Amino acid sequence: MTVQTFSFDPATSDDRAFRDALGQFATGVTVVTCATADGPLGITANSFASVSLDPPLVLWSPAKRSGRYPFYAAAQHFAIHVLGKHQHDICRGFARSGDYFDHIDWEAGAHDVPLINGCLSRFECEKVAEHDGGDHAILVARVHHVTTHPGEPLMFYAGCYGGFS
Repeated sequence: MTVQTFSFDPATSDDRAFRDALGQFATGVTVVTCATADGPLGITANSFASVSLDPPLVLWSPAKRSGRYPFYAAAQHFAIHVLGKHQHDICRGFARSGDYFDHIDWEAGAHDVPLINGCLSRFECEKVAEHDGGDHAILVARVHHVTTHPGEPLMFYAGCYGGFS
């Protein structure tokens, strides 16, 4: 069986082709939360990565066109929650709405940052840098506190959610 290879210049091709190619990289799923003057805010994101162990730094990249972006750009403190396979509903909820908190177990942490309970890992962060990343921003943060427990991860691959098999 011959597999067809598709090559293209992402600057001149349609956005969907580039997005589909990026979707071939399996990622975990996170929800990033912050406090706002109007209350807690959350957003589902898979653009999360570790940066440094010493000092402990992570990054995530919110889309600038998101209506929630201005709140994250202004936030000095936020939390990144690595979701478990059992938290698919939380993933969907925050993908649709930033105020899904009435449906989940959470508490206010330091600086009133909303902390979702029951995640595989939770990183309580303080922003140390923001960089331009085209239609996204790259937010780099120092991790001040981690909460973690074992479980199966929620994964995202080729537009679908699942886990390891």
